Amino acid sequence: MRNVRTDTRAALKHARRCVIKIGSALITNAGQGLDHEAIAGWAAQIARLRAQSIECVVVTSGAVAAGMQRLGRAQRPRALHELQAMAAVGQMSLVQIYESAFQRFGLHAAQVLLIHDDFTNRERYLNARSTLRTLLDYGVIPVVNENDTVATEEIRLSDNDTLAALVANLVEADLLLILTDQHGLYERDPREYPDAALVPDGNAGDPALLEMAGGSGRLGRGGMRTKLMAAEKAARSGAATVIAGGRLPEVISRVFSGESLGTYLRPAHERLAARKQWLAGQLQVRGALTLDAGAVKAIVAAGKSLLPIGVRGVEGAFRRGEIVTCADPSGREIARGLVNYDADEVRRIIGHPSEQIEAILGYVDEPELINRDNLVVIER
Repeated sequence: MRNVRTDTRAALKHARRCVIKIGSALITNAGQGLDHEAIAGWAAQIARLRAQSIECVVVTSGAVAAGMQRLGRAQRPRALHELQAMAAVGQMSLVQIYESAFQRFGLHAAQVLLIHDDFTNRERYLNARSTLRTLLDYGVIPVVNENDTVATEEIRLSDNDTLAALVANLVEADLLLILTDQHGLYERDPREYPDAALVPDGNAGDPALLEMAGGSGRLGRGGMRTKLMAAEKAARSGAATVIAGGRLPEVISRVFSGESLGTYLRPAHERLAARKQWLAGQLQVRGALTLDAGAVKAIVAAGKSLLPIGVRGVEGAFRRGEIVTCADPSGREIARGLVNYDADEVRRIIGHPSEQIEAILGYVDEPELINRDNLVVIER
């Protein structure tokens, strides 16, 4: 768990992990087709961040818009099956261009397609998180998009701003950088009021900022309002957000240098506090673990992860990724968190060292039952 401060613009110089979202209007050059030159420029800036050991995830729009361009469609379809077909066609172009752009700098890109269930189903959530973190460990640039070809209206993420915020939570990014065709949030719509003032900074989740936001553009499903809502979501895990003009020269590099570009939205909580609050208050408990005194001390006093050797009893029929309570030998709840193994598997490995998990189960996913990042101590 990193504890990088991002409560001021200057602190962004110390950010070590970021999610960069690129909108449809930018990536398609306002609907004229995929902008190869712009993508190459963003890739070059991201490559420089990687050279500074800054991990980057790209969340890209443009699949539907690119498909429209390739198939000669001027108007965005409304029928779901047509949108999915457009996304399937456009996704091919996106993948090819990003891969070529990053290969110029000796970097590998990986396509990651996510849907709503990948965030609401805890097992799939942990799988997605593990995959993204492993790609970052390998030095790969994950290129993320919603899997428009299979998502239905009932399970859509609604827009890629929301997707980017959820990915920022997923990887615990220090910064969510939303690149758009506007320079940031204005007090009024600058297309109607040319003298409207840019809002340089604010607090993520401030209702007053939402009142300033307008609707969505012609090509995308988002708008300034969804970007502000995305910043609020990203802030839950402690990430700051910058909304900036993607066509500004060297915009990514300049944001990371602390330059005052766009609109900076600071999180209301530090990362640790925000994540623990989320874990403690929003997930339904599915089971219970009884710990020995040593495990209780390690968790409460030392902030350690929960290992299988420290567990003495298991209750419930929980699955990997669901929340369980942790009780001391007297039965008093002392913590709760996201468990890394199914209940039947936990029953087989409790009381054993982590080194024996693979021999017992035939595989090993994580050495901990609950990682300290996913464990919150309950204060009584």
